[in-house]
Amino acid sequence: MTDKTNGITYADAGVDIDAGNALVERIKPAAKRTTRSGVMSGLGGFGALFDLKDAGYSDPVLVGATDGVGTKLRIAIDTGYFETVGIDLVAMCVNDLVCQGAEPLFFLDYFATGKLELDQAATVVESIAEGCVQSGCALIGGETAEMPGMYHDGDFDLAGFAVGAMERGQTLPDGVTEGDVLLGLASNGVHSNGYSLVRKLVDVSGLGWDADCPFGEGTLGRALLAPTRLYVKQCLAAVRAGGVHALAHITGGGLTENLPRVLPEGMGAEIDLDAWELPGVFGWLMQTGGMEQAEMLKTFNCGVGMILSVSADRSEALTAVLQAEGETVYRLGAVRAGGGVAYKGTLA
Repeated sequence: MTDKTNGITYADAGVDIDAGNALVERIKPAAKRTTRSGVMSGLGGFGALFDLKDAGYSDPVLVGATDGVGTKLRIAIDTGYFETVGIDLVAMCVNDLVCQGAEPLFFLDYFATGKLELDQAATVVESIAEGCVQSGCALIGGETAEMPGMYHDGDFDLAGFAVGAMERGQTLPDGVTEGDVLLGLASNGVHSNGYSLVRKLVDVSGLGWDADCPFGEGTLGRALLAPTRLYVKQCLAAVRAGGVHALAHITGGGLTENLPRVLPEGMGAEIDLDAWELPGVFGWLMQTGGMEQAEMLKTFNCGVGMILSVSADRSEALTAVLQAEGETVYRLGAVRAGGGVAYKGTLA
């Protein structure tokens, strides 16, 4: 009888299939929290099924959006605080969907790492599920990729996509006209754009992630990980109330670049910078980097995470709807003839 030497296994190459299976089992309760009408299957299949008729649609148009969290992940990894980056991931996708007038229906995530750390991955996916709960969409699938040699120890990347729907003929933007009132909804900080610059400015400041936050409570790292706000349910309530012509999610490019994306050719906007108070985080970033106002406005949301262009005669009623949904609403200005965004006042 010949002795056989055990051959090399996938685990010897750094991929632990058992850990991946354990993760799926651990996150099933989190995914179950997100179940909504239309969901036809649970986690674990080769694909995920969704029934549009069961979700209440008769003649639907589907809308898709995909995004990531960007270098904000670096702060999460360096601080070991993963409880909110999944909310960021969902928000970056579903806040875009709602700008088309769509209701987010389901979400899938992609988590890639060099070596799967169960607690880390589970915390991230549980926060993704929380973002789905808050925005009314179902977490119906995803992918966990363990790729030794592609990521350093402890590093990971995160991406996802959402699919939403609307009834045919209800696509936004639609009907934007000169004189429309621009309503701004408060942000929760930097959200998930501009973090390469944020990290550079923190480096310039000489502070570490565990330093006392110079513009708020707790540590600097935790303050900069404040999650992107989810505007879905609030904006859908406004759209259904009537009078909303466009929505602009203020992401990379700030107010200067994002608002014109939803305005018709030949239309621009005038915004009064004195209509809201600049949140402390942006004042600190601006001062630390000696940044010009124009650079701030084309890089960060500066305290306004979503802008609605609404019929002037509906602006007060829609403000009340949004406030009833828990929003802080700023009357920023109006749509005007011309192009681009003209500012008056000063960020302060």
